[in-house]
Parts: sequence; structure tokens; C-alpha cells
Amino acid sequence: MNLRSALLQGLNKIFPFSLKGDLEISSEIKGVELSCLINFYGRIDLLSGILFSLSEQYLDKKKFEVILVEDRGGTDEGRAIAEKFKRRLNIRYFVVTENYGILGAARNFGVSMAYGRIILFLDDDTIILQRDFLSTLIREFETLKCNAIIPHGSANYSLLKHKYSYHQAYFPTNRCMAYCRKTLSELHGFVSSIVGQEDVEFVIRFIASGRKFYYSPRLRYYHPPLIVNNLNKSTAVGLSFAGLRKRYPLVVWLMLMANGVRHLPLLAVPFSEKSKMQGRFSLGFIKGIFYWMSGKKTDYK
Repeated sequence: MNLRSALLQGLNKIFPFSLKGDLEISSEIKGVELSCLINFYGRIDLLSGILFSLSEQYLDKKKFEVILVEDRGGTDEGRAIAEKFKRRLNIRYFVVTENYGILGAARNFGVSMAYGRIILFLDDDTIILQRDFLSTLIREFETLKCNAIIPHGSANYSLLKHKYSYHQAYFPTNRCMAYCRKTLSELHGFVSSIVGQEDVEFVIRFIASGRKFYYSPRLRYYHPPLIVNNLNKSTAVGLSFAGLRKRYPLVVWLMLMANGVRHLPLLAVPFSEKSKMQGRFSLGFIKGIFYWMSGKKTDYK
């Protein structure tokens, strides 16, 4: 057990808190081994890339499904791309009709629509190059009997001007992260009010429950590094995290707040593009905490 796991499990014993999110789903499997869940809005050029990668997988198409969940009531382009790939994938398209821009609720909705024993979360700008990615993922779940698998992540977009090459190799992020359905059912998924980084909050409960990740070097993906062009979203994220106060004991809530603002000092000495972006995110996050304290709302949607 590492220090983080020991700390969270110890805190849960001293200051017990609920390990449940806001999702009610059955652990029943309905005909497919794996559900690939992609939440998106627009950006069809990016979405077509990950859908093409999934359509090129060696895994029998009858063994997995693709669940597309488009925010803000959907778009004609989103519906069209789902229809286009129906010839190559077992694909189902849904739209979010309320709680726009709140990823916790959107993720929960997508999970509630999924049939698979394994749920693989993917972003529309995630890139998978391995054609045996899905078959390897299923095999590792069968062999390891684990609760969740974290693939190895690397940065893309690093060759573009003003971008940077950074990605934490093994980070439990819904950019590319797989859980067994039973685990999501028992922990009741995500907190529906969280605007972004809903995976960070879920990991707190996942670890506190004693469950473990498996880090897979055989599964690899690419994703853009953190880009913070303005503080709108990070402020909304900070506000939604601060709103978790009623869910957590004060000491655990303070840990969550400290985690969100931990990169703030990097703004004083931004040695790299990475530190500047991380510092900006923390600045927006702490702004969101102040919004929560003052009762102010954001206009982020």
C-alpha cells in the first residue's frame, strides 16, 4: 500500500465519509464485454479519429459497443458521424438534455446507457494507435481480476507552437481509463454536480474503499496536455469541488481543495509552459473556491 492509499483509507476510518456517488446502475452485463464511452460536444474532426481507431480494432465488433454522449442537446454533425460509423461499429448515440457542461452528470448518464462488463472512458481527442488495444484490455481484466486498469499515457500536440510535451504516464483520468462495471455500480459512479475532473473525486472514493488500480505498460494512448487559455472552466471546476463540503469531513474536503490549488506557486516562477498551465488552472480553481464562499455563480456552460 502506498502513502496515498494508506492516508485515504486511514482518514476514512477516523472521519468516515460516504463512498457513493450519484449513479444507480445494475452490475448486470447485457451482451457485450466492453463499452467504450465517449462524452463530447462538436469537434467532429477529433471524434472521427478515435472512432476510426475503434473501428480498426482486431476485437470482434460483437464484443464491444461505442456509446456517444453529446452535450447541449447534440448537433446535426454529431448525429451524422454516429450514423456514418454505424456500418463499422456497434454504436449508439445519445444527447444530454439538461445540466449542460457538467461532466459528472454526463459521465453518469453515459454509464447508465452502457451494457458492457468493462467500461472504457475515452475523450474525443484521445488517440489509440494499437489495433489490439481493446482485446488486450479485456484479456488483462480477465487475467488480473482487478477493479480498474490505467493505460500508459503520452502527450500529443507537442510539436505545435506554444504547446508542450507533458503527460503523466499513469494517471487515473477519464481521458483513457477502464473500470469493471461492478466497481462503478458499487461506488455509484460519479458525483453529478462536478463540472470537470470528476475522475479526481471518484479516485478518492475508489482508493478509500480499498480498491486498486493496475498500471498497464502494454496499453498506450496519446492525449493533448493541459491547456488553460482562460480561467472560466477551472473556476467552474473549483466552485463545483468546493460544493462537496457537505459530502466530506472537513479534513478530507481541505485535502481536495489543497490538491486543486497545489500548482498556484508555479505562476510566480513559470519555468515552462507546463508550469504556466498548471499554475493557471490552480488560479482558476482557487477563484472558484472564493466564488463558493461568497455565494457567487459562474457563467460557464
